Amino acid sequence: MSYKSFDLLEKLYFVRTGGSAEELKAANIIKEECEKIGVKAELEKFMVDGCKIKKAQLMFINPDFTVECAGVGMSSSTPEEGLTADFTYITCQADAEIQDVEGKICLIHSKLVNNKLYKTLLEKKAIGLVLCTGNVYDEKDMIDLDPYMYRERNYTLGKIPAVCIRMKDAEKVLRSGANKVHMVMLEDELQNDSHNVVATIEGSSKKDEVVVFSAHYDSVSYSKGAYDNATGSTAIMQLLAYFNENKPERTLKFVWCGSEEMGLLGSKAYVESHKEELNKYKLCINVDMIGVTLGYDIACCTANISLVNYVKYFSAIEGFPISARQGVYSSDSTPFADAGVPSMSFARISPQGGAVIHSRKDVIDFLEPVNYYRSCDFMAKFASTLVNSVNFPVEKEIPNNMKEEIEYYFGRKERP
Repeated sequence: MSYKSFDLLEKLYFVRTGGSAEELKAANIIKEECEKIGVKAELEKFMVDGCKIKKAQLMFINPDFTVECAGVGMSSSTPEEGLTADFTYITCQADAEIQDVEGKICLIHSKLVNNKLYKTLLEKKAIGLVLCTGNVYDEKDMIDLDPYMYRERNYTLGKIPAVCIRMKDAEKVLRSGANKVHMVMLEDELQNDSHNVVATIEGSSKKDEVVVFSAHYDSVSYSKGAYDNATGSTAIMQLLAYFNENKPERTLKFVWCGSEEMGLLGSKAYVESHKEELNKYKLCINVDMIGVTLGYDIACCTANISLVNYVKYFSAIEGFPISARQGVYSSDSTPFADAGVPSMSFARISPQGGAVIHSRKDVIDFLEPVNYYRSCDFMAKFASTLVNSVNFPVEKEIPNNMKEEIEYYFGRKERP
């Protein structure tokens, strides 16, 4: 086909965090592109939590030194004058269970705190957290202290004021032997508008059955998000153009999700606002990161194992190498699966040492059209066989093993 969605990457090549003016700019670019293709698109607004960090400061005592830090949003504020407390390092869940952390400020060697550990720190009355980002190898100017926010699954349990430092500084702190720290973290919590972009191609003979294509278009702070996930956004634009030229039997929804990086908020909002019609939805096909030169294609199916087998068979028929498995993929397919819609995510995964995401290093330089269009072509052919099938072959069920994995993923159930 003549349409070339890879060119759209350049238009989306800027930082576009959830709930920001830049995210709205990207949403409008996507909407305009849909309409250039000839398909009407709409913006569906939803609210996301946000914050404005007013002050973040971390000073160690005995020996005395200051470490540069960034405030962690939605973690709540310390008193204006800050907190001075004993400092301890929590290495793992077992360490948290053993240590006395009441009244202490705790170092966690990660930016993401899993639910079980977070609950333990709440229950044991830790009063502050110091999270880490980056690695011990890169110099300071290569590691951005982005304004990270707690996930909703954390702050709905309760809030512990937190800041984030570089991993290299965390190592320095521990080597210093500092056992007391003064922390200031002040924020204003607020709500921002985010948007899903939604386009529809009505089916012909089976218009009351729906297949939805999704991809998120937001990025994290400091990242232009070329790989993650401008490529997914442009890929479903390629599919939109394909199915606009090759009219489908079933109705197709194309959903560009906002605020995925904040906890899949766009797809959650879409599922909630469209829950009355989800009984018509047969499958969600999500695209999250394709087009890297070094990499391998995967399909992760939160559905009956027969869908995994079909991907494998179709791969062999088309001569397209792809690794298919049953599982839960950390992207916008998962809220659809949680709502009972069989779901799958396509991706081209970069190997260790290849292109990276969630940093300033996620740039367009590591993407190229050949692998990008190979993935797009495979997805178009694969989707066509399902969209135009006489009877839809994917069972409308989420198997019990996948339901359990979804419970673990969203932190509603603790893994044994």
